[in-house]
Amino acid sequence: MNNQKWSIGFISLAFLFITSSSAEFIIQQVTKGRGIEYNSSYSLEENLGVTRELREERPSSKIVTITSFSVIKGRGEPYESSVFEAAGYKWIEETNSLPLGWEVNVDLKLFVHNGKLHKYLTVTDGLVKRYNNAKKEWGFGQLIPRSTFYNANEGYLDQDTGSFGAEIFIVKPAQQQEKVTFISNPPNNVFTWKILRFSTLEDKFYYSDDFLVEDRYWRLGFNPKGDGGGRPHALPIFLFAQGHKANAVATNTWGAVNLRLKNQRSTNHRQIYSAAWYPIGSGYGVGVNNIILLADLNDASKGYLVNDAIIFEAEMVKVSITNIVSA
Repeated sequence: MNNQKWSIGFISLAFLFITSSSAEFIIQQVTKGRGIEYNSSYSLEENLGVTRELREERPSSKIVTITSFSVIKGRGEPYESSVFEAAGYKWIEETNSLPLGWEVNVDLKLFVHNGKLHKYLTVTDGLVKRYNNAKKEWGFGQLIPRSTFYNANEGYLDQDTGSFGAEIFIVKPAQQQEKVTFISNPPNNVFTWKILRFSTLEDKFYYSDDFLVEDRYWRLGFNPKGDGGGRPHALPIFLFAQGHKANAVATNTWGAVNLRLKNQRSTNHRQIYSAAWYPIGSGYGVGVNNIILLADLNDASKGYLVNDAIIFEAEMVKVSITNIVSA
């Protein structure tokens, strides 16, 4: 909001310390100007979805430490912290300066320090708190059992000192989204690669020129002497993903392809289907180690090796493209 620090009423660091034997929880909900609302005992229904776990990291927004805690143990008034800034807003302050129709969505966590374990009990319910003119105060009515807090062996009231905290994360709805679309039989989706002087090729990988289908460049590759489990008896063929075209959104790309070794005397082509997610980086290849046995390839009557040349073909039958669009 143009770097302006707005003020928002906030309840969750207002602490009420009560001594009634019927009260089970130490921190209750305080509604500014309307008195005190609290539950006299633990309610399972009101705690459904609330999670409590220990962590070492201090709260990032606010910490309140009260020494000589026994002095206020028998009091019924709440303690309300000073105004503090967190996530670009001021908390526990009036909201008159906010524009009409204001709204702030908050992911809220509250904390109680355990001095014995040197950790913080973290309490949250996973729900986004929507602050607006109709609802300016949020918090948890039940944070930790009184019996647990006052038990010296538990470590929460350490040397008559209690420490509490809050962590505020502003949830701003995304204005854009990344949209992945699958394109079947895209334009210019067939690439043909003729390899001459096959018998003179060395024991290494050879690669075709790059060809562009939708937003990404691709290439074919093979080793004439075989690869992996097919070596040295079969001919492999792989499709490799290369870089993205200019201004394309660079992400993983789905590539589904028919890889063929063309029969140059008939339509009896050798073909395999391959589909995979190709990572952003170049050089990742997917294919097979045995599109044809080398014995069948070298058999002149089969029609795959003619005039010492072979022909590979890649038909891209489905690819993905990614765009950034309005959410």
